[in-house]
Amino acid sequence: MTTHKVTWTESNARTLERQGLATPASDTPAGVVAAMLGAHAQVLSAGELSVATRLDGGASRATVQEALWEDGSLVKTYGPRGTVHLLAREDLPMWTGALSALPGARATAPGPAGMSDEQIEQVIEAIGDALHGTSLTVDELTDAIVERTGPWAGDPVMEAFQTLWPRWRQVTHLAGHLGVLAFAPNKGRKVAYTNPETAPLDGPTALNALLRRYLHAYGPATPAHFAKWLATPKGWANTVFTEAAEQGLIEEVAYEGERAWIAAGDGSFPGAAPRGVRLLPYFDAYAIASQPRELLFAGPAYQRALAGGQAGNYPVVLVDGTVRGVWHQKRSGKRIAVTVEPIGGELERSRNRRELAEQVDRVAAIMEGTAELTVGEVTVGAHA
Repeated sequence: MTTHKVTWTESNARTLERQGLATPASDTPAGVVAAMLGAHAQVLSAGELSVATRLDGGASRATVQEALWEDGSLVKTYGPRGTVHLLAREDLPMWTGALSALPGARATAPGPAGMSDEQIEQVIEAIGDALHGTSLTVDELTDAIVERTGPWAGDPVMEAFQTLWPRWRQVTHLAGHLGVLAFAPNKGRKVAYTNPETAPLDGPTALNALLRRYLHAYGPATPAHFAKWLATPKGWANTVFTEAAEQGLIEEVAYEGERAWIAAGDGSFPGAAPRGVRLLPYFDAYAIASQPRELLFAGPAYQRALAGGQAGNYPVVLVDGTVRGVWHQKRSGKRIAVTVEPIGGELERSRNRRELAEQVDRVAAIMEGTAELTVGEVTVGAHA
C-alpha cells in the first residue's frame, strides 16, 4: 500500500480555501466560524475581524455582532484551551461533549482553595439553574450560586488581578464546556452570562467528531499538533488518533516527510499554490492551528512574529499563505492608523503592495473606520 504524500503547499492551499482566506466565502458568520473551528474572542474585536475578513459581500463587525447577539447563530463561550471563543451554535453539542471529556477538565486549585468533585457538581448545577432563561453579572451569579450551595462557594480564595475571586469561579470555563454557561450581552460595563441550554454529545462521539472536523480544517496533522491545539497531553492525543484510525475514521498520509493523518475519504487537495495578501488579527485560528509552524512562519518570521514560539500574539500579514509581516492598528475616532512591518522582501513587490493597500482598506471597512497605512517598524510588543 502506497501512502499518499502531501506537501505543505497543498495543505496550506486547502486550509486557506476552506476558511475563506483564499477567496472570501459566500456564507454566514456561523458557517465561517464552523469552518475555522472557532474564532478566538478574548478580545472580541479581534474575533469579529477574524470572521468578517473571511466573508464576502461587504461584511463588517456589525454582521458578526448581529449573528452573536441578535439571531443567536454564534455563541461566545469558553472553547479550546479554556479561552474565550465564538462558536457556531449548531456545533455546541460537539464542543461541549468533547471539551468536557478532555484530560484534567475538572481540575481545580490544589489545597484548601480547591473544590471536591461533589462541590464542583453542586456549583455546575447551581450555575445552570441560576442562568436558566435569564442573564446575570458575575456578582449576581455569585449571590445566586451561594444561595443554592452555601457560603463556601463564595469564599474569596482565588488570586486574580491583584484581588481575590470567589471559589466557584475556578469552574467558570468548565461550566462553559458543559454547556450551562455562555456570555450574554454586557450589562452596562459588566460582563454577563446566560445558559445556552446545550446538551453535550457523549464524550467519545464528540471527540471523534471534533477530530475529523479538525483534520478537515487543518489536516494533515499529527497527534502532537492536535494536542497543542487543545492544550492536552501528547500521550492522550496518540490514543485518540489510534482509536480513530482503528475505527476507519482517519487515514495516514506522508506530510512533509512525517507521518500524519487526514479525515478518511478527505484526500483531495488543490493543485495551485495559494496566492494573495491577507491581514489576520491577534490569535486568528489559521495562525494558531496551522502546522508545521516552521513553514507557516518561515525564516525570520519565526523569530519576529511568534512570542517564544507561541502563535497569535502578533497580528500577521500573509503573502501567498505564509507569514511575511506583522501589523498593528491604532484607532482614534473613525481613523484607523495601520502600521505594517514587512518580514523579508515579499511585500516589496508591486502586486503585493497593491493588495496590501486593498486589505488595509478592507480591515478598516470591517471595523467601520477609515484607514491610514504606514509601512515601517511595529514598535508595540506582543499582544499589545
